[in-house]
Amino acid sequence: MLVDGNIGGVVDGTAGGDLQEIEAQVAQALRIGLDGVWTTETSRDPFLPLLLAARRAPELTVGTAVAVAFARNPMTLAVTANDLHAMSGGRFVLGLGSQVSAHITRRFSMPWSAPAARMREFVLALRAIWASWQTGDRLHFTGEFYSHTLMPPLFRPGPNPHGPPPVVLAAVGPRMTRVAAEVADGLLVHSLTSERYLREVTLPPLAGRGPGFTVCHPGLVATGAGEQEFVTAVAEVRKQVAFYAATPAYRAVLDLHGWGDLHTELHRLSRRGDWGTMTGLVDDTVLGTFAVVGEPAAAGAEIARRYSGLVDRFTMYTPYPLAEQTRAAVVSAVRAGVGAQAGAGCFTG
Repeated sequence: MLVDGNIGGVVDGTAGGDLQEIEAQVAQALRIGLDGVWTTETSRDPFLPLLLAARRAPELTVGTAVAVAFARNPMTLAVTANDLHAMSGGRFVLGLGSQVSAHITRRFSMPWSAPAARMREFVLALRAIWASWQTGDRLHFTGEFYSHTLMPPLFRPGPNPHGPPPVVLAAVGPRMTRVAAEVADGLLVHSLTSERYLREVTLPPLAGRGPGFTVCHPGLVATGAGEQEFVTAVAEVRKQVAFYAATPAYRAVLDLHGWGDLHTELHRLSRRGDWGTMTGLVDDTVLGTFAVVGEPAAAGAEIARRYSGLVDRFTMYTPYPLAEQTRAAVVSAVRAGVGAQAGAGCFTG
């Protein structure tokens, strides 16, 4: 799956799925003029595609959006990220997410507790490990959740010529957002968000962040070049909104809009596996709040309008097949919209 976005003329996409398809996806990204590719961790490894992408297109930024932090430990993740950062010529971005307790405990068989506090310590442990490799100093990190106090010479990779990779954190609520502002280099906004939620909930805890801090948003977009493509796109995005809106961790986003009862019903239906009924409950108002919907030119213009001054990086999330020409048309329209709003602080990065 390839997903596009824009950041002040810097356009990103997502590469993932079958590793045999990565080179074709990256080639398409280059034809469209994307500047980066990101992977998600669902049914596939998030790091292997980036290795292939970096080899195929050394001009692209590569990153995870996201890798599940609590499915791993800081040391193993520090090694993988350090290798990718070195191999990509300093163009790797480590995007981390906490996932939810059921997945961490039941799918990954790993401990779960105090996710915001644990994530803060996880990132600090990563930075301590990387600093030890850069300087050669003794590794001594001890915390409530993680301790790393052993680093014999044989296991020390030495300084990375590009320094440590930047870390961006996925967050929905204010606590994890504050952690991102404190210890990370950027924030990955969840796809189930809205312009209002960004303004009123997400951005206030980031006040005072440094100039290099980047807010990234993989936003849902329903578009198509013809009627059938458009109908298919709307149906698939409506289904995705229903899936996300049924998740308790994301209820606050719906509560802000007065749709808490919708979440309750979607969650009840999800426990029964009644996905068809769930999708039907997402009306056009809800859909249009959480997704950009329209033909390619209109969708691109709306992305630029809606997220001006709110995010530094927008990635177009399309959970359905989208023709290259249609994708390129949306990206072109986003760029035109950004250009029309030059000086408004839209997509600065």
